[in-house]
Amino acid sequence: MADSQTTVFDLRKKMAGFVAARDWEQFHDPKNLAMALCAEAAELLEHFLWITPENSKLSVLDPIKRREVSEEIADVTCLIMALCNCMNLDLSDSLNAKMLKNELKYPAEKCRGSYKAPEAKPSNE
Repeated sequence: MADSQTTVFDLRKKMAGFVAARDWEQFHDPKNLAMALCAEAAELLEHFLWITPENSKLSVLDPIKRREVSEEIADVTCLIMALCNCMNLDLSDSLNAKMLKNELKYPAEKCRGSYKAPEAKPSNE
């Protein structure tokens, strides 16, 4: 199913069922899942290692490379869902709360076109 038809809850439920069917809950603690997430993120990163930003954009136009990168993104997503399940963490609440913080930290009018956070005003206190 497409993103427009799938909820975060659906993804979490699918991951929980996969884990339960294999009796892997015993291995799914926050530490191990976070470590596995880092390992999978590194596998994603490996696809872009030593190439220019421009070539990274071009590389994913190749169907084979696109499929490989897609699989690594899926692995990362599976582990995020498993970590949320393990911690009983609501991903939507977490993401929305973080985006509110980001809106304040990186106001569009001060950050447009720049990767740098705006300088904080000196405190007069």
